[in-house]
Amino acid sequence: MMNLKIALEWFMNPDHLPFIAGVYTNAYLKEGLEVELIEPKEHYDGFKELTENKIDIHINEPIHLFEHYFEGIKSLGTFFETDGGVLVRKESVNKLKENKKFKITTPEANEITNRIGFEILNRYAKKEGFELDRKNIEFVQKDFWHINNLKEDETLDAAWLCFYNFEAIEASYEGFEFLFIDQKLSPYPNFSALELISTNETFEKKFRELNIFMKVTKDMMQRLQDVDFAKDVYYKFTEENKSELMDKIIEDTITRFNENFAPSDYQWKNLYSFLEELNIIKLTKKKYESIWYHN
Repeated sequence: MMNLKIALEWFMNPDHLPFIAGVYTNAYLKEGLEVELIEPKEHYDGFKELTENKIDIHINEPIHLFEHYFEGIKSLGTFFETDGGVLVRKESVNKLKENKKFKITTPEANEITNRIGFEILNRYAKKEGFELDRKNIEFVQKDFWHINNLKEDETLDAAWLCFYNFEAIEASYEGFEFLFIDQKLSPYPNFSALELISTNETFEKKFRELNIFMKVTKDMMQRLQDVDFAKDVYYKFTEENKSELMDKIIEDTITRFNENFAPSDYQWKNLYSFLEELNIIKLTKKKYESIWYHN
């Protein structure tokens, strides 16, 4: 039996439905492929496991293709893309525009994510005709339960690293009024997407397995257009209690899968330029081009 080990970027959720469906329906097994889905302890665990050949595929945002670059890393393509950015509670919008002290909850309060989060707000401010001081923006590390954090702590003005299909859907469902500052409101390249990431070594050793995995996964994306099928598979596989909120998240999420995904050296060029401009990443042209797998 052929096999593939796949490390997720976070806890299992509807963003992973193509793989969940493939495992639950035995679609991979019917093609002779056993797929193991692994939840990480930390967001970036999969990159270390790729370099140590402990897994075959890692799922993570495209920004981390550059941030965690290593020789031999390979993109298989972007299978999912949503809108992403900073979710601001409605009553705090004027605080932002008046350049007052402003607190933002985030699951990753580090130098790089903070710099990007501020840049998104700063570009929005310039577009709207006001100014921000970096010293007035405070990033507070919590967890990924953004809406709960905002509801439980009224000193928090916003949440950063938000996916529209989760946080905005949840906020709307909860009647939580907000402004979602994404690439439509702020002039920056969207990167709220998920990429399938592998290595040269895996391609050499498991080329057949990867091709089967890609084909079945794309087939599952077609089947997931049936929302009842998507919900049934998700709840049965995860054993999560059915809820109206999760139904709405699933309904939004399944519209965001790309069954024609493939490695693309131009899809994220603007994102790379954005990161280079912020002095976060600097790759040579050769290294950048080496990321994208081509037959």
